[in-house]
Amino acid sequence: MPLAKRANKSAAKSTALHKTAAKSSTKKAQLQHISWDAIPLEHLNPLLDRHFVVGKNIMISRVLLKKGSIVPEHSHVNEQITYILEGALKFWIGGKVIVVNAGEVLVIPSNMPHKAEALVDTVDLDVFNPPRADWINKTDQYLRNKK
Repeated sequence: MPLAKRANKSAAKSTALHKTAAKSSTKKAQLQHISWDAIPLEHLNPLLDRHFVVGKNIMISRVLLKKGSIVPEHSHVNEQITYILEGALKFWIGGKVIVVNAGEVLVIPSNMPHKAEALVDTVDLDVFNPPRADWINKTDQYLRNKK
């Protein structure tokens, strides 16, 4: 399904999903079997879309970045594992510049400031422990409405 079509899915469905995700992080762990296509994309800015699944103690997100998309420098208490499925992200992290290409993984420790830029259209899987409360609650302003 084309990126634009997925990005235009119902905001109401997205809100309901995120409320469910927030509730699931406080409940007993449950078995989930979900297709990415069944989860509406959240359109954060013209170059960045995402959707995610939340378990009790872990979260996985599928992030779609168009070439030139910038994820501004930020840090979080969550440990993060980034796996690039397609494309490449350039990271500024720990005083280094690291390019992570398709098939490669980057492990980002808790509280480590990092910034990223999509060098080409990129599909990224990010895993967080614990789940990102700012993403679930939509208080991640550093990603929203940027060009």
